Amino acid sequence: MNNKGKLYLVPSPLGDNAPEEVIPAPVLGKLLEIRTFVVEEIRTARRYLSKAGLKGHISELEFHELNEHTPKEEIEKYISLFENGNDVAVISEAGLPAVADPGAQLVELAHKNGITVIPFVGPSSLMMALMASGMNGQAFTFCGYLPAKPEERKNRLKQIEKQSASGRQTMIFIETPYRNDALFNDILATCKPETKVCIAVNITMPDMYIKSDSVKNWKSRKIEIGKRPCVFLISSL
Repeated sequence: MNNKGKLYLVPSPLGDNAPEEVIPAPVLGKLLEIRTFVVEEIRTARRYLSKAGLKGHISELEFHELNEHTPKEEIEKYISLFENGNDVAVISEAGLPAVADPGAQLVELAHKNGITVIPFVGPSSLMMALMASGMNGQAFTFCGYLPAKPEERKNRLKQIEKQSASGRQTMIFIETPYRNDALFNDILATCKPETKVCIAVNITMPDMYIKSDSVKNWKSRKIEIGKRPCVFLISSL
């Protein structure tokens, strides 16, 4: 008999939204039942759970960190959290856990150990940006983060543009917010005038900005993304 708990993949708001504005009620309801959390950043998770209905009960919860600095051997120890039927929830800093997120390592561990994995519905900046871009939603590739060094980044952009054209697919990528404008300027300097580019900034927030246009037309606009979360999409069909 399998007496292991389940792993719940719990989405979080993309920005400073009230949880009930972007997280489905059944998900928030399940959060009230769970007492063990594996999170990317404990302080952020505490704040989220407090707003989600656990205010006054945070001290009763058990938190474990899983981020880019967590050693593999430490993650493997988390399998003990599921003993005696104990359910565990993994929460990312923003959006869906395990997508462009270190939480995927815990999901992999769960599968290897016969633990049931249950994903919950919630906001995904990548999918919401694709939905709103007007680009091909039948074939697309998420490229993650591009290189930080300018020349390497420009070379990668050329590769992405070629891949979009040859595969007739939308290319999606993200950047550390403080490099948003540098990346956008490199796109305009590197890609062909007819290539379509979409920037999706601060999705779900009051100042959300989503716009798709050609490189040629983008060059005539004056826009500063700044240090706001942004998803970039390219289509060269």
